[in-house]
Amino acid sequence: MKSIFYISIFSTAILCSCFTSKEDHKSELVQIQKTQTEIDRDSIIAYAKKYQGTPYLYAGNDPKKGFDCSGFISYVFHHFNVSLPRSSGQYKDIGTKLNPEDFKVGDILVFYGYKDKTVIGHLGIICEANGMQSKFIHASSGKVNSVTITSLATEHYTKRFYKCIDVLSK
Repeated sequence: MKSIFYISIFSTAILCSCFTSKEDHKSELVQIQKTQTEIDRDSIIAYAKKYQGTPYLYAGNDPKKGFDCSGFISYVFHHFNVSLPRSSGQYKDIGTKLNPEDFKVGDILVFYGYKDKTVIGHLGIICEANGMQSKFIHASSGKVNSVTITSLATEHYTKRFYKCIDVLSK
């Protein structure tokens, strides 16, 4: 009789711990999912930074040869299974325009071209979010002529700024 009593107590203890650990496990999964969203944006920037110094190449989308701005963006995001347009002009009508206070790491900056303020001419990925003072990583055809980090606050980019879009939030 004593052994049945002990088996009963032992079984109850095991059942209780199973239910508790399932609830704890659900809580851990929610935390992991929240953290994963945050990590994805940081991971995108860490991955993009690996290509700093890669030469600018018109129509380029290969790190061994070089990148243009849209080739760089599509290459980086493709690594994270995010499909984006290959041409900068296609960014004009995608995404929802964000207010500067809502800019986040991993958002895409969209700029007009040099001469025509109706044509999209450049793209970058925010790597340090601070509204219109943010920094972004991009394949520049300017003096640097490579993948580099630049401040959005520079007059060259502030004048050409069209919008910032979030392509990661669902």
